[in-house]
Amino acid sequence: MERESFENQQVANILNTEFIPIKIDREERPDIDRIYMNYVQATTGGGGWPLNVFVTPNLEPLFGGTYWPGPESTTPGLGQGMDFLSILEKIGDVWKNQRQRCLESAKEITEQLREFAQEGTVSRTGDAVADAETGSSLELELIDEAFEHFSAKYDRTYAGFGRAPKFPTPVNLRFLLRVGKYAQEVTDIVGESDCKKGLEMAVSTLEAMAKGGIKDQIGNGFARYSVTRDWSLPHFEKMLYDQSQLLPAYLDAYRLTKNPLLLEMVHDIATYLTTPPLAAPAGGFFSAEDADSLYRPSDKEKREGAFYVWTLKDLQQILGDRDAQVLARFYKVLDAGNVAPEHDAHDELLGQNVLAVNATPEALAKEFGLEIKVVHEVLASGRAKLRAHREKERPRPALDDKIVVGWNGLAIGALARTSAVIFDSEPDKAKIYLEAAEKAAAFIKKELYDESTGTMKRIYREGPGDAPAFADDFAFLISGLIDLYEATWNEDYLAWADKLQSK
Repeated sequence: MERESFENQQVANILNTEFIPIKIDREERPDIDRIYMNYVQATTGGGGWPLNVFVTPNLEPLFGGTYWPGPESTTPGLGQGMDFLSILEKIGDVWKNQRQRCLESAKEITEQLREFAQEGTVSRTGDAVADAETGSSLELELIDEAFEHFSAKYDRTYAGFGRAPKFPTPVNLRFLLRVGKYAQEVTDIVGESDCKKGLEMAVSTLEAMAKGGIKDQIGNGFARYSVTRDWSLPHFEKMLYDQSQLLPAYLDAYRLTKNPLLLEMVHDIATYLTTPPLAAPAGGFFSAEDADSLYRPSDKEKREGAFYVWTLKDLQQILGDRDAQVLARFYKVLDAGNVAPEHDAHDELLGQNVLAVNATPEALAKEFGLEIKVVHEVLASGRAKLRAHREKERPRPALDDKIVVGWNGLAIGALARTSAVIFDSEPDKAKIYLEAAEKAAAFIKKELYDESTGTMKRIYREGPGDAPAFADDFAFLISGLIDLYEATWNEDYLAWADKLQSK
């Protein structure tokens, strides 16, 4: 929508003449974003981004939606019936000629939304307080219901839950990993066989993701989600909060199974967090890498996934015929590309291949008449050559260089826990991960925390932002500091966590 509408001169002219355009950074101000997302979900039945809402001068919503195609868009089957330019013209006309009606409608909608919101936020007294004082816990039946919910949604063909698009949802995976490790009463309610089934569902999903296109097979880290049911085609954006939640999920799964692939992913994600571009030089972790980039430095337009995709010819030129054949079979690289046209609305991936593991080294050894040791060498060497080519020849996607307290809290905790688990077996890597976590905590304390008042700012970008830290910033940082304390036994981390919790 940025390319199709906001950079279009016709759209710019009417926006600047008839409207006051305001762009909200939803990562800096999730509170504002949530208000208008609630409105769009309540009035359209769905939500998402880009989020577009027309508001009165009093900021009461009039009309909203997500993606609308631009005036010259060729995107098939998307949008909400009208293009963005037509919507701007219509809203502008209604505001000029029926303004009082607009104001009354907006006020009525706002009041309804306020009443709806208060139903979920009104403070509770009585039984709930008494329950809290007596230490009442989560009903066991709810855990059983949660398990049954995930079991019913589980994709027995490709792993994961539901159909496309598929999100990693690491909090759900960690629940399934843990369900058999709670108290015996939980096992009795859920059933021992179902607890094992929960572990299998979570591990199979983590394995499928590790082998799929959602994983950067040449570099490090995971994309935001899979556009396809089989995890083969990602939305290529990489988010800090995804890596920070997937890391402990893979760590938990490895501890329960000792599966070497899961440990490989632990190091993969931890490496992505602790090296450029995500690791901030002064400490802390940047927010995200974009999905779009230039395919070549000389190109004029960015394309989604341009940094990550390959043609068969690329492999042949970089690796030579034999090694290109082996990697092409391993990653399902086809001469015509491996992205289906229905998943490429803008024709950005014509002839391109997203790398996803499609064969085993054993099968490749048999097919090409090679020793298994040689196959492993070819795969490792091929990945290294492709990565070196990518780093040298392709412009990297743009970096969102905000440091967000809550997301950094998640990363601090994940790295601290990882360091503690591998400390005896891999002390050198454990030291790197722990140092990055401690450096991030020190950065937040120095740059964003006011010790005299106990307050924090949420965002750092070339200096502290204006937005205060929200509840999730406090909660995730507290959790990360407790993990740091348990990894180091440095009581300063526990004392700071206690101050934050008191605040």
